[in-house]
Amino acid sequence: MKIDQIPSPCYVLDEASLRSNLSLIRHVAEASGAEIILAFKGFAMWSVFPVILEYVQGATASSAHEALLAKEEMKTKAHTYAPVYTEEDFSVILECSSHITFNSLTQFHRFLPRIKSAGHKISLGLRVNPEYSEVGTALYNPCAPGSRLGIASGHLPERLPEEIEGLHFHVHCESDAEDLSRSLAVFEHRFSKYFPQIRWINMGGGHLMTRKGYQIDLLIRLIRNFKEKYGLHVILEPGSAFAWETGVLVSTIEDIVENGAIKTAMLNVSFTAHMPDCLEMPYQPRITGALKGDSGKHLYRMGGNSCLAGDFMGNWSFEKPLQPGDRIVFEDMIHYTMVKTNTFNGVQHPSIGIWTEGDKFRLVRKFGYADYKNRLS
Repeated sequence: MKIDQIPSPCYVLDEASLRSNLSLIRHVAEASGAEIILAFKGFAMWSVFPVILEYVQGATASSAHEALLAKEEMKTKAHTYAPVYTEEDFSVILECSSHITFNSLTQFHRFLPRIKSAGHKISLGLRVNPEYSEVGTALYNPCAPGSRLGIASGHLPERLPEEIEGLHFHVHCESDAEDLSRSLAVFEHRFSKYFPQIRWINMGGGHLMTRKGYQIDLLIRLIRNFKEKYGLHVILEPGSAFAWETGVLVSTIEDIVENGAIKTAMLNVSFTAHMPDCLEMPYQPRITGALKGDSGKHLYRMGGNSCLAGDFMGNWSFEKPLQPGDRIVFEDMIHYTMVKTNTFNGVQHPSIGIWTEGDKFRLVRKFGYADYKNRLS
């Protein structure tokens, strides 16, 4: 990827890296017998859906808009789950979904009459809460005490409603196969009595199978053993795994400011607007050519271009002093980052582009004032 050929600011997806991830995901699906579908909540760059469809089919949606995106741009019906559905959204969800999973029995009973009168088959499921997760960050732990996500085993009847064909559990976040092994054991202990009543199990997302060192063979073995033991169809719906380390956010230093001993490189991007996970999660992204923390070299914070006082991140060490005009490249900025951006302060939203397998840059989308104005009223 030739950074000097890329406009700034810009998210750039590397097509070759995406295809590498997709090849591995397809291998896991074929070797395990699982159905692996793309979770739009983690990656919804629809300009590369034609590439994705060469390797996998299907998507999972968490809203009416995501379900509509699956229908329009993937030409498929979505596996839809949302924590709560509204009357206004449900017509779109009915039209655009092959599967609908409910977060509560109350919602299931509320919308069941509309499903029965839809005129086409929809497979129904319930999200359950195994009350066990190894996710360390509370913000992303779906099984934290008092969680609003999923039904605990003690709140289910002895027999599921006859229309329910599947159970869905989601307890992982960038997790490995050993995490799945332990959570699957808990899930079986709490819910296996219902397995004879259903046809499929959705094991949710968070299976980061494309991360270096992930135990692929263990994942395949766990799924195959589960399928052989219970005879159920298994669905996985990772988001991060599809776009893990497939692209960057290219930015430019516009100024260097100094307050006491702290030097801040002022960028043409914002952490709160363009990289919100960096402020939500306890991590710093990698910067090409820099080291995290104080290595004794030239130390800088990275400053965002919004007026939020906390719109900064640091510190990174560089081999030489930074100057206005230098490019700062944030790595692994395609999954989750792009789908969570906003236009706070009206700051310029980064463009979106693809570094193609032909070793060329292709601009997909450039944002402007109309994109900011049209989100408001």
